[in-house]
Amino acid sequence: MADIKRPSLITEWPTFATLLGCYGGWIVLLFGPLWLSVPGLAVMIALQSSLQHEIIHGHPTKHPSLNAALVFASLNLLIPYGRFRDTHLAHHSDERLTDPYDDPESNYLDPAVWLGLPTWLQRLHVFNTTLAGRLLIGVLISQYCFMRSDFREICAGRREVLRDWLMHIPAAALVIWIVMATGYPLWAYFFAAYAGLALVKIRTFAEHRAHEDVQARTAVIEDRGFFAFLFLNNNFHLVHHMYPHISWYALPGVYRAQKAKFMQRNQGYIYKSYRQLFARYFLKCKEPVPHPLWPHTGGSPKS
Repeated sequence: MADIKRPSLITEWPTFATLLGCYGGWIVLLFGPLWLSVPGLAVMIALQSSLQHEIIHGHPTKHPSLNAALVFASLNLLIPYGRFRDTHLAHHSDERLTDPYDDPESNYLDPAVWLGLPTWLQRLHVFNTTLAGRLLIGVLISQYCFMRSDFREICAGRREVLRDWLMHIPAAALVIWIVMATGYPLWAYFFAAYAGLALVKIRTFAEHRAHEDVQARTAVIEDRGFFAFLFLNNNFHLVHHMYPHISWYALPGVYRAQKAKFMQRNQGYIYKSYRQLFARYFLKCKEPVPHPLWPHTGGSPKS
């Protein structure tokens, strides 16, 4: 499978169609009643995040600047595209997956940091290891940590981080201008943006786990329903990490063709559906907050 080639511009029509559907639906919903538009906009905002992820990995054209232009203005208002791109590509260093320091998408903490947190903050983090918590407060926690980290990077002289935030300002302003031009209430849009980011938390909730074997850290959720499309099949996450150049619509077929291989590789870290994930972990902690393999502050997990 390693010789799978990138798709051509013609075969990328599902991505172009999804882009058109996402932006078209977003515009139409801005004219709809709140009871329909708020949840609908949340879905479109989450879908654009999935499209941003697809474009980060080189789709649908061979021109990175053109690809980026298609999704540069983040409908969620909070995540600059450039920062999403850079942190996500850093996350793809599989040997550092779940590392509290080197994996930008890790939800684990260094045990020494964990012990230094006040009790109320520990309880918030524990609640965040349930699916209910991830939906309700996961966005607040991750956004705070993300912006704090970027602020420190800017203070340390990382000009590219500052550049991405400065470029995000007019892009977010454009989104807000369009929303206001349609007469849509800003408070309702902000609520939809938060809900859209919360939907993305469903995807990231079980993507990775702490494990001594690097190959066993990445999950597969064998879902083919609403969430699978919303996340553009990124629920086949192990396949994506092994072959990040494969388009979203090809991932299920690659998984089916070598299912036994993937199951062996990640040692059975597989869920049948998102329904199973909700049933198991909606109110139950999936894993500890302190990294279970982390020996000491600044150290490295066991290998």
